[in-house]
Amino acid sequence: MTEVPDELIKLERSAEEERAKLAGLTGDEYDAQLRHWRDASEAVQGAIAMHAEATKASRYEVEQAVKKAVRDTQEDPAVE
Repeated sequence: MTEVPDELIKLERSAEEERAKLAGLTGDEYDAQLRHWRDASEAVQGAIAMHAEATKASRYEVEQAVKKAVRDTQEDPAVE
């Protein structure tokens, strides 16, 4: 299994929190929150790609390890 740096876990949590905030929104509020989620998602994906390249690891394996680490340490923020 790929070692997951804390920074990647923090970024993934942030993206998941932004995704959870979409619940119940409509119209302009939804569109604005969707942009926040996309920005957070792009940040984590970029960091994953950079980490994978730097460590010569599979980007897919790094991403899966990050997602597993986040899910193993917290509840789904959309369920709160």
